[in-house]
Amino acid sequence: MSIKEYGLLYWVVVGVLALLVASPFLSRVLVYPRTEFFTELWILDADHRAEKYPFNITRNQNYTVYLGVGNHLGYCAYYMVQVKFRNQSQEAPTSFGPIENRSPSNLPSLFNVSAFVADEQVLEVPLTFSFDYVWDESLSKVEFLGLRLNGVWVNMTGYSVSWDSGKREFRGFLFFELWLYNSREDAFQYHGRFVSLRFNMTVA
Repeated sequence: MSIKEYGLLYWVVVGVLALLVASPFLSRVLVYPRTEFFTELWILDADHRAEKYPFNITRNQNYTVYLGVGNHLGYCAYYMVQVKFRNQSQEAPTSFGPIENRSPSNLPSLFNVSAFVADEQVLEVPLTFSFDYVWDESLSKVEFLGLRLNGVWVNMTGYSVSWDSGKREFRGFLFFELWLYNSREDAFQYHGRFVSLRFNMTVA
């Protein structure tokens, strides 16, 4: 091998080593085009884990969860989360298929949480809630009086859950629909995502 070829091999090796050394730094400064734009929505328990969610609910007992929204849309977004309640016979919103084909629940919102979230930022909101209800033994039904959410009293007259003999529980769902403000329509639109807590309303 000639001296010229040795020199060329030397510079190739030096170049490869330089790229290997510089690659961690380059990965930080290079900006790659984003191809996915989406929003995250989640609920964590009182310990900030996805484990010990409240289930067996006692009348007028306080429970705490954390609602999180992560913005990856590429712009500062204006979100609204609608808090709703349904029993086992009422339909949940949809969150599968193309986002334009997903539909919210037709149940009224009990409480709204609205906030601006910057791109690549996370909003986390603690939610402390309790239910007030009565048990109608003759009808095997729990009838709600109200929901207290972060200190705000919400009237739930007309809401009820019946005994589910298969699950052996008075089953209800507190769920959270994500809505996104559309500036062109000047309105919030369902963003195709929701999370839900399943409860057994105890009669103790």
